[in-house]
Amino acid sequence: QVAFEVALENTINLFLLDVNMPVMDGISCVRKLRNLEKYYKTPIIMLTSESRESKKDEGKKAGATGWIVKPCDPEKLLGLVKKLLGS
Repeated sequence: QVAFEVALENTINLFLLDVNMPVMDGISCVRKLRNLEKYYKTPIIMLTSESRESKKDEGKKAGATGWIVKPCDPEKLLGLVKKLLGS
């Protein structure tokens, strides 16, 4: 919920969310962000311990750009962030 509220008051270039977050789970947050015009195309990476295909599919349908399972290689995460930001 806090992440969504911060996004409403600011301009975010990339989101890094977990599926398991308090108050509002990450996939619900993705759905709400995708309903906002300013975040329709903003990259959203799910960094989570959730590895089930059904959960990944749910995230993809919600609008998540990428899915990385924890623990992850920091270089892989950084590479994805750079790619998505065009750096």
